Amino acid sequence: MGLPRAERRSPDDPRRPDRRPPLKADLTRQWRLLDLQKLDTRLDQLAHRERTMPVLTRLADAEKRRSSLEEEVVLARTAVGDVDREISKADQDVQLVRDRAARNTQRLDSGQGSAKELQAMQHEQQALARRQSELEDVELEVMERAESLRADLGVKETSLSDAEGDVRDLGAERDEALQQIERERSQVQRDREQLAPGLGEDLLGLYERVRAQHGGVGAAALLQRRCDGCHLELTPADLTAIRNAPEDEVLRHEECGRILVRTAESGL
Repeated sequence: MGLPRAERRSPDDPRRPDRRPPLKADLTRQWRLLDLQKLDTRLDQLAHRERTMPVLTRLADAEKRRSSLEEEVVLARTAVGDVDREISKADQDVQLVRDRAARNTQRLDSGQGSAKELQAMQHEQQALARRQSELEDVELEVMERAESLRADLGVKETSLSDAEGDVRDLGAERDEALQQIERERSQVQRDREQLAPGLGEDLLGLYERVRAQHGGVGAAALLQRRCDGCHLELTPADLTAIRNAPEDEVLRHEECGRILVRTAESGL
């Protein structure tokens, strides 16, 4: 049945109901269509919930923090490795001076060499002592810096371990939430598969087409003179046309284009 304002709509208006012969379906099938719409609405809600779970944002933040800390740990480990090499070099430099001084001491104690050579060796020993002191100061500074870098690395590794724990916990929370959604989705899908065939290919096909065009809502009840799909109140002329329509005629709301199902609460 066409409602009075249909002629005023452009043929290209997506809200314009199909200009085909009125589809017939007994009220029982039409009421089942509302049950199918409830199931499809629930499936859409579950899909939205799956995409917008708060845990997803928290998990993304935790993964971002973990990634940042992983980079910091790599840099801190590199710094510790570099300073360890500095310590090794400083230790080698000190050891070279010590070995040289030890050899000189051995020669001085043995009295080998001329008086001039022994005197020169004593002067070298004094220079080596100063050099050893300088190198040991350098080695001490490097070791203190290494201690600080290792402490910093320890803090960063602890933070990374905590962040990895957060990612694991949030991942487990996400997985549990997804499992709950999937369990409900599976049940709703089973209910839909049982309900849909009983509607008939003609009514189900129209519903699917309208639903695809109107944001997932293909059928709506007429409740207290309002379309439960777009929530607009029908005009007196539309309501009169609906009252006069055969009970088994499948109606479309002229404003939103959805299948409009009459119920005991339609207010007709």
